[in-house]
Amino acid sequence: MNEASRPERIETLVIGGGQAGLSVGYHLRRRGMACLIVDAEERIGDAWRHRWDSLRLFTPARYDGLDGMPFPASPHYFPTKDEMADFLERYAEHYQLPVRSAVRVDGLSRQGDHFLVSAGLQRFVADNVVVAMAGYQKPHVLPFAAELDPGIVQLHSSEYRNPSQLREGPVLLVGAGNSGSEIAMELARHHSVWMSGRHTGHLPFRPEGTVGRFFMVPLVLRILFHRVLTTRTPLGRKARAKILGKGGPLIRVRPKDLSRAGVEWVPGTAGVRDGKPVLEDGRVLDVANVVWCTGYHAGFDWIDLPIHGPLEPRHRSGIVEDEPGLYFVGLHFLHALSSAMVHGVGRDAERIVETIESRHGRGHVNRPEGTARGRTRPPRAHPRSASLSPR
Repeated sequence: MNEASRPERIETLVIGGGQAGLSVGYHLRRRGMACLIVDAEERIGDAWRHRWDSLRLFTPARYDGLDGMPFPASPHYFPTKDEMADFLERYAEHYQLPVRSAVRVDGLSRQGDHFLVSAGLQRFVADNVVVAMAGYQKPHVLPFAAELDPGIVQLHSSEYRNPSQLREGPVLLVGAGNSGSEIAMELARHHSVWMSGRHTGHLPFRPEGTVGRFFMVPLVLRILFHRVLTTRTPLGRKARAKILGKGGPLIRVRPKDLSRAGVEWVPGTAGVRDGKPVLEDGRVLDVANVVWCTGYHAGFDWIDLPIHGPLEPRHRSGIVEDEPGLYFVGLHFLHALSSAMVHGVGRDAERIVETIESRHGRGHVNRPEGTARGRTRPPRAHPRSASLSPR
């Protein structure tokens, strides 16, 4: 075996360089534990930069920081997706986190007591692997999409950037979740829009409103999402099963907002007739564009280990008990409903790193400059925080 093909030996390999992976790296570094973070994107934060142009976080800046660093904005400001991306880049630079970009992992298997990870021609052997990725890796569209007339413009929400990508004429937006509702509101200013899908409910307050900012957002994010709806409570376990199978509530947009904007909410899309989409009620829509807001496949088929479940990898709050040394962070409702939010990611990352530390029988030996032992908390104006995204 020549030097170029020899596997690189890593104590802990973190796959994914977004907020989840950076949080894991931060807590590993605080404990003086060696790691490498690999990410498929060219630049830290690109997963945010590649989303649609008008996207803003659903949570104000006071809830959008990472452990040890508040988001640098007014507490009630709603950051753009590019501002969030730049913040992640600054965070990694500030804590000198070992991120290697443009490394797309395509294989993970067991090799004795270690894991073998492949990324093209690169190979890594690791004692521990933390898959720090959301289950939003491969865009999902309905099987009959290929039967639509070739003249109809089709985009998945992951490809949508702004209305200029669409043809003149009506739009069918398939999927009535947060992404669908946000994009529908934008497109309604330029097109007639039908939004197709089941109503998943909505929050009873507006995050931007006075009641939301000062009362409901802290109550919902810090108590309900973070401490009540967890895998440790009967209510949380019941909510988890429902949310993983059907999706969560609308955060910013309400049904009446869509109605006022001229968006017509219609039943689910059931098939195609004569090249046109057909709804569950039998109606045929004459559209020029279809935007698929139908979610993603988990995209973990590159993991060659017997851990795959029907909706997600099998784990207990991120710990894969059947494969010691393998962990997940960043999955939807990993431990709590807050697990896909930045404040939940930080807690999950710390717990996983503590598990790794315990597995190797190590103590807490080193910390980044400016941090103290235990969970680091930002200044009062910017508490440890959560970032909701409209996926």
